[in-house]
Amino acid sequence: MGLALKIVKRAIKQMPRADVDAKLVAVRNDPLAFASDVLFGELAQALIEENNRSFWIERDTPAPYQVWGEGLEGGALDQMKHAVRLPVAVSGALMPDAHQGYGLPIGGVLATENCVIPYAVGVDIACRMRLSVFDIPATDIKRLHDMLVNALNRETVFGTGATFKRLNDHEVLDEDWSITPITRKVFESKARGQLGTSGSGNHFVEFGIITLDVPGLNLPPGQYLALLSHSGSRGSGAMVADYYSRLAMNLHPELPPELRRLAWLDLDSEPGQEYWNAMNLMGRYAAANHAVIHRRISKAIGEKPAAGIENHHNFAWRETHDGKDVIVHRKGATPAGVGVMGVIPGSMASPGFVVRGKGKPESLESASHGAGRRMSRTAATQQFRWSHVKPILEAAGVELLSAGIDEVPGAYKDIHQVMQQQTDLVEVVARFDPKIVKMAAAGEKPED
Repeated sequence: MGLALKIVKRAIKQMPRADVDAKLVAVRNDPLAFASDVLFGELAQALIEENNRSFWIERDTPAPYQVWGEGLEGGALDQMKHAVRLPVAVSGALMPDAHQGYGLPIGGVLATENCVIPYAVGVDIACRMRLSVFDIPATDIKRLHDMLVNALNRETVFGTGATFKRLNDHEVLDEDWSITPITRKVFESKARGQLGTSGSGNHFVEFGIITLDVPGLNLPPGQYLALLSHSGSRGSGAMVADYYSRLAMNLHPELPPELRRLAWLDLDSEPGQEYWNAMNLMGRYAAANHAVIHRRISKAIGEKPAAGIENHHNFAWRETHDGKDVIVHRKGATPAGVGVMGVIPGSMASPGFVVRGKGKPESLESASHGAGRRMSRTAATQQFRWSHVKPILEAAGVELLSAGIDEVPGAYKDIHQVMQQQTDLVEVVARFDPKIVKMAAAGEKPED
């Protein structure tokens, strides 16, 4: 209306008011015919754009979803309720470690039809766990203490933008990084230099004791020295996520504010295929980061792993559920198909668990990815002091080499309660107790 009034003022200087009124009616009825008109072309173009605008149409009824856990924060529950309103949503699930994130809650699982949602994958694409178990009795950890500490300090690098002075090598660098403009860009600026490094936030590399009560991992029951790492695709994944998240939101201006960060990319489109290819490359790159970390540390202690497990928990997979081909987004959720092995960590002073999936259909064959935060980083920084945390670490027999106060155990939910709330999703195969922990130093911007 504002544009129309402006044009009317201009037009009545050149023609009778009755003719102006007639022109306005004609432009409204057929704007395309006036797209090049000197006086009314601007208004016609605006009407054409308005007529072509996509409008928000949600599902007639929300897609079905189930919630695991008790006392989940309202923000996470609301985000899940919004996500299943999407016209592309098929079904969903919320894990017991869930808390609010961007778009889809962390701990959220969402199946969609022929499309991928960048923010439902997560900012740290392919964030993952890797566990290496050494055929070394747990009782040797004291004898090997100095060597283990030195290995973590020398062979790992943490923090935003962190790189090694002497670059690492892995076959992932030989892949075709020109598959999209953004992956071509990050190869030299990020990927090559950050290969084998760890992020910040809740990312860690730690030695601990793994307890096998039953035969598994190709080892007899017993307690062994193990190495556990948690990080993702680093700066490369962050740039891919940022680029395609913005692109998806620009392609779906019709979405209401509460769903804006759940904008999707159709897999039949060029942007959708670009993101899918880039996401999978970031998955292989994240796996390579962990492989390099474990290779370096294993070499430093002079041992080869006797067993190992690894899994993504920020990713999207093509899967079949309830007879339908779908894209399953697990944002902070662990794949838990029948017999699928995975690692669910606790905190720096609480145990993590090696699990075997039970393939629960209602959870889209998923489980939690950890204990889950019970308070924000800001709240944790305000509430905790190291003087209060050190006795907790000492009681757990944990030596902390570096970390921020926002990552202390009190900032997280009780991992035992979380595991109890998902006994129908996974069975525990082994328990991992951290003993020597290294994380990014205080003050680093979180990347998790």
